Amino acid sequence: MIAMQYSFTLPADYDMAIVERRIVEKGPMLDGFPGLAFKAYLSARAGDAGSRENLYAPFYLWEKDEGLSDFLTGEGFVGLTRSFGWPTVRTWIAWQASLSGHLAEAAFATREILATEPHAPLGAIRRSESAAAAADVESGGALAAVAGFEPTTWTRVRFRLWRDKPEGGRDVQVYGVGHMSLGA
Repeated sequence: MIAMQYSFTLPADYDMAIVERRIVEKGPMLDGFPGLAFKAYLSARAGDAGSRENLYAPFYLWEKDEGLSDFLTGEGFVGLTRSFGWPTVRTWIAWQASLSGHLAEAAFATREILATEPHAPLGAIRRSESAAAAADVESGGALAAVAGFEPTTWTRVRFRLWRDKPEGGRDVQVYGVGHMSLGA
């Protein structure tokens, strides 16, 4: 599995209702998309839950790389880039993806990106991150938890979907979920 996210930082005076309408109108277009586990249509308003910026930042979990490739080379992505510009698309190898049967109920998401120190014990880190992700779904209230790793920039991602609004933190971005697309 592959986790993926791109993010658009929007001006401070940007009417975020435009993004919210876009999500309502275009969100269902990826429902049932081949190779997709889920797409969380995410946004954040500056000043809300500690967010410093207005953001539109969808997060994807792909079952196979073909689905990711088909999306990025398809008309939907072309339309997105015409509306918002050409984004940097971040990807992570999914070490663990724990998904409850209630993904459609997600109303909030958190994302944390962590640096991995040189020569860190990657096997131990993978086991720890994977166990934490599984525990967050099993008993921590998360509807989904993804732990991923990216070896070019040596970063890890902790992504969670929540029914109720979670507390943010210094390095934790909180988003609202406007729509959840579930794969085929």
